Amino acid sequence: MADRVVDRERDFTRLADPYRRELLAHCYGILGSVDEAEDLVQETYLRAWRAYEQFEGRSSIRTWLYRIATNACLTAVEQRNRRPMPTGLGGPCEDPEQLPPAQPEIPWLQPLPDALMRPECVDPAAIVGSRETVRLAMAAALQHLPPRQRAVLLLRDVFEWRAGEVAELLDTTTAAVNSMLQRARAQLGEVSADDDYSEPARRDQRELLDRWAAAMESADVAALMRLLDEDAVWEMPPFAAWFTGRAAIGRLIALHCPAGPGDTLMVPTRANGQPAFAFYLREDANAHRAYAMHVLSLRAGFVRRVSVFFSPELFGSFGLPMEYAAVG
Repeated sequence: MADRVVDRERDFTRLADPYRRELLAHCYGILGSVDEAEDLVQETYLRAWRAYEQFEGRSSIRTWLYRIATNACLTAVEQRNRRPMPTGLGGPCEDPEQLPPAQPEIPWLQPLPDALMRPECVDPAAIVGSRETVRLAMAAALQHLPPRQRAVLLLRDVFEWRAGEVAELLDTTTAAVNSMLQRARAQLGEVSADDDYSEPARRDQRELLDRWAAAMESADVAALMRLLDEDAVWEMPPFAAWFTGRAAIGRLIALHCPAGPGDTLMVPTRANGQPAFAFYLREDANAHRAYAMHVLSLRAGFVRRVSVFFSPELFGSFGLPMEYAAVG
C-alpha cells in the first residue's frame, strides 16, 4: 500500500510539476495578486493530488489543472472588486505639493517577479515567460474586465485554447465563449490604448538602467529628469494620485522623496517581464531597509513609466532580503 502511494505521488509530481509556473501566470492574470496567485496554485495542486486517483485521462493533465485553477480563481474573486493601479482610477494629479494620503484599504495590483515565471522545463506550450502577456500594463488592463472575461481572454489569446475547450472548462457554450472574448478584446483595447511599451537593445537598456540607479542613489533629480520621457507617468500605490510629465514628476520627487545622496540602495531585479529595482532606504548608519519596488517601462531610450509599489512585504516574493548592510 505504501509503495503504491509513493508511486502515485511520483507519477503525479512528474506529470503536474512542469505546469506550475504557467499556472501561476494564469492565476495572476485573473487575480492581479502574486500572493493570492501563489496560494491558489498551491490549492490547485492540493485538490489535484487528492483527486488524482479519479483522474481518468479524458483530457490532458494540463487541461485538468487549468480547470481546477480557473474555477478556484473565479470563486476567489466573486466577492471583491478589481485590483487597480492609480492610473486606472482617474486623471493625473496637478499639484505635487499636495499629495493626498495613502489608501492602503484599496486592494492594489501587485507586480509579478520574473523569478516566479521561469518554467521548470522547456515546454513549447509554456508561454508564461512572454513579456507581452504578463507586462504590468496588461495585468492592469485585465483588471478592468469581469473575472470570467479575464479567464476567457487568457485561455484563448494567451494560452491558445480552443473555444470548445474553454466552454467545457467554464461549463458554458462555445457561442458564449466567443461572445465573451469579443467583448473582452474590445474593452481591453480601450483601456490599454496608451500601452506602447518597448525595450531598447540590451546594451542600451543596461546603460539607461545604470544611469537611472546612479541618479536615484545620488538623489540627483536633474539627472533623473533627463532620463524620463517627455510625457512620462509616475504612479505609486497605495497613493491614488499619479503624475505625468517631467516637470510634475521632478517636483514630486524633490518634495516627497525621503532620501538624500547616499541614503538609497537600488538593487536590480525584474517584474512582469520588465526591468525593476528594489529600493532600499538607509535606516541608520548600519543598514538599508526594504522600502519600495520600482517597475519601469522603457521607450526609445527613455523611462516611459515608473510604477512604485510601497509594499516592502513584496520583497520576499522577489527572493530579496529585507535589509542590506550599509556601506560607507
